[in-house]
Order: sequence, then C-alpha cells, then structure tokens
Amino acid sequence: MKNLFFRFSCAFLLCYCLTGCGSIQHKSSTDTAQAQGTKAPPKTADDFSISSDSENETVDETSSADAAIPSASESVTQQESLTGAAALYSNGQEISFDPSWQYADFSAINSGTATIYLADSDRKDIVVGVNAGHGTSGGASVKTQCHPDGSPKTTGGSTAQGATYATAVSGGMTFNDGTAESTVTLQMAQILKDKLLAQGYDVLMVRNSDDVQLDNVARTVLCNNVADCHISLHWDGDGLGYDKGCFYISVPDGLKSMEPVASHWQEHDALGASLVEGLRTEGMTIYQNGSMNIDLTQTSYSTIPSVDMELGNASSDHSDSTLNSLADGLVLGLNAYFEN
Repeated sequence: MKNLFFRFSCAFLLCYCLTGCGSIQHKSSTDTAQAQGTKAPPKTADDFSISSDSENETVDETSSADAAIPSASESVTQQESLTGAAALYSNGQEISFDPSWQYADFSAINSGTATIYLADSDRKDIVVGVNAGHGTSGGASVKTQCHPDGSPKTTGGSTAQGATYATAVSGGMTFNDGTAESTVTLQMAQILKDKLLAQGYDVLMVRNSDDVQLDNVARTVLCNNVADCHISLHWDGDGLGYDKGCFYISVPDGLKSMEPVASHWQEHDALGASLVEGLRTEGMTIYQNGSMNIDLTQTSYSTIPSVDMELGNASSDHSDSTLNSLADGLVLGLNAYFEN
C-alpha cells in the first residue's frame, strides 16, 4: 500500500513539473519574439476588440495633436497666400497718392485715396486697377498737361487737337434717361470688382464713392504703382440717338514715339483688343472694328497695360442685367489676356 502511494505521488509530481516547464517555455518564446520585433501570435477576437478601442484612442490623440500643428504643405500654402498685393496691403486698405512716384508732379488733384481689395481664394496675384470714369468734384475747372514731354495733343476729343493742357477730370455725359455717366461708371466698377474678386483677381478701386479727389493723371500714376493693368470705364458722349456699341480707345500713331507710350502702346492695344473680344463673346454689340484712335491723358502717362473702355453711349441700356453682362465680358477678356 505504501509502495502504491509512493508511486502515485511521484507520478503526480512529475506531471506537475512537466506542465510548469511547458508554460514557462511558451511565455519565454513569446517574450523573445516581441523583443526581437517578430510577429507575435494572432490575437483572439476578444483581444482584437479591446486592443482596437485602445488603438483608436491613440490615433485620435495623434490626430488632435497634428491638427494643432500645421503640416509642411499647409505652411507653404499660408506663405504662398502672402505674395503680391497680399504681402503689401491689407484687404480694404486705402492707398494714398505718393508724390515721389514717377509722373506724380503732373497731377493737380490728388488728395483722395484708392482702395485695394484682395481675393480670398484662388488668388492669381494680379491686381486689376478698376477706374470708374469721372466723379471728381471741381475736376472740370482744373487743367493738367496732356503729355509728360509737353507736346500738343495729336487728336481731338474732350480736349481739342493741338492743346497742351486738358481738363483734369471732365464731368462726363448724361444718359438719355437723365442718369449721370459718373453714376453708371461707379455702378459698373462695383459689379466688375465683385466678379474679379470671385475669379481670384485683386482689385484696386480707383473711385469707391460718388466723388474722389484724384484727377486723371493721379489715377493713372496710382495704377502704375499698385496695379498690373488699368481699365477705365466710360460711355461715349457722341450725341448719337442709337446705341453704337462697345469699343476701346487705341493709341494713335502720333503718340507711339513718345515715352512712356513708346514702350507700352502695344500692351495697351493688346489689352483693349482682348477686352473687346470678351465683350463680343458675351453677346455685346461692338462698334466697327472695336477701337477708336484718341490721344488720352491716361495712356500718355501709363507704364502698365492700360485702356479706356467705352461701353456704349447715351442711348445704351444700363440696367443691372446689362451691366452684369458687360462685366462678364470684361472678365473673359482679362482671363484671355493674362493667360497669353
């Protein structure tokens, strides 16, 4: 009996030792695999469920931290947004006339300010100078030199051919319904500004209200130094009883040898021609070949692509719908000009 009990005890003890050694060996293998970076045995469904929750919390915390710190690409985008006009001006900033600018001393009325607006998305880094024609109180009683070299006008217009001084800012014509041209040009400028901003252009509004104390030379010089192009908005005071359509004022041959016209007249004409094509595409009536040669103060002092756009005459419709269509045509023309 004692021998039987002794044998049973030894067998039990041997089994216990073997089981313990097996457990220790399995744990040791797992630890070694983890320490060496090898793949651990697959987790059970329960383990995966618990571990998944834990890992999701870790990912969320990492995402939160990443969100607080801009990525490299976001930093580049932020830096890129501060180029061109955005790096120099704030949105809605008023810009004063600087008497040190080239040709500034030819201006007689320059106490007013222009206003710059910056596109908030898809910026092109192109500033369009939008000049609502007329609208300077007292401008008709002041004269400025027609050309920087003092030479006489080569064509007629609001100032006669041969004159050396021109009206600083004329009062403009009156539409057949009694509306002042200056009222419509401002309305047109405001509509055009909004469309340009939506397209990613920055806009220098030369006249932002009924009156701005900036003569034609001052407006041109401001655009020369702040904008990439200059579009002056007008309706022709031709006295006709019908709407003859849109055209731009092209540079006459007699001006093409005078600086700064000699260096820039081709840019002026290219911009004007592109704007006319945009208006034509939009279905606007175009006068003859789309241009008329006139010696203007604006182009005589311009050092950037610059054009006077005549969008019709006193007989033209100037309803909101027509002004919107005109603005759409001008935007088409600008897009084509700057893509070339």
